[in-house]
Amino acid sequence: MASLDGALLDFKRMERLADGESPLHRLEPRAKLLVTLLFMATVISYDRYAVTAMIPLFIFPVVMLSLGNLPPAYIAGKIALLTPFAVAAGFFNPLFDHEVLLRIGSLEITGGWLSFTSILLRGMLTIGGGLILVALTGFPAICRALEQLGAPRLFAVQLLFLYRYLFVLLEEGGTLSRARELRSVGKRGLGMRSFAPLIGHLLLRTWRRAERIHLAMLARGFTGEFHTTRESRFGGRELLFLSGWSTLFITLRLWNLPRLLGTLVTEFIP
Repeated sequence: MASLDGALLDFKRMERLADGESPLHRLEPRAKLLVTLLFMATVISYDRYAVTAMIPLFIFPVVMLSLGNLPPAYIAGKIALLTPFAVAAGFFNPLFDHEVLLRIGSLEITGGWLSFTSILLRGMLTIGGGLILVALTGFPAICRALEQLGAPRLFAVQLLFLYRYLFVLLEEGGTLSRARELRSVGKRGLGMRSFAPLIGHLLLRTWRRAERIHLAMLARGFTGEFHTTRESRFGGRELLFLSGWSTLFITLRLWNLPRLLGTLVTEFIP
């Protein structure tokens, strides 16, 4: 029960973060979405052995966290929670790629370890960029921005419903889990024999509640369109935000700044 309630509180905290009043919060959602997509495309476009070249890209999440007044520890915790998936994706690389690509003194680093580190960095950067986008914009505004950028309305609405359904699922799951614990004596009634029926009841309860929510939306005139309280206008600030980050990403992708800096240092320092 505690884990379900904690997950629900995390979702609600992300919703509250999106209601901030920082300059980044006030930007039009399409600008933030386009910049984040370009950032992710830049990250995944690097070579499989690229490590140092991607380090300057951390400037994007750091600046966005600072200007958006987001809690760094909270976002870092969410990134750490999802990073094991990136670790699993590259876990076997050091076992199969034994070619030595880098030597630091007597230390030999194989391509497997480089590719593993590269995958880990890509995961941290892309996950962090996505979480920051949601914390600064809110998922409903992101879905609306997708529709405005040309995505099918049905796709955007389904994404929004999926996101909202998670709240329903967690709330109903917390209620059933709490009832299960209250009806148990010690550890009796908490085993796997009662877990399977609990999952069935959870699906039925969430299905019925989702139907009631849908009927209530139809009764209030829902026609599949998004309605927000904030005006949506792509102006000069958004254009400057998009062009500035785009220029930086292209520059970092075309030139390996850590390598250039290392070359300059070795040339001028004997």
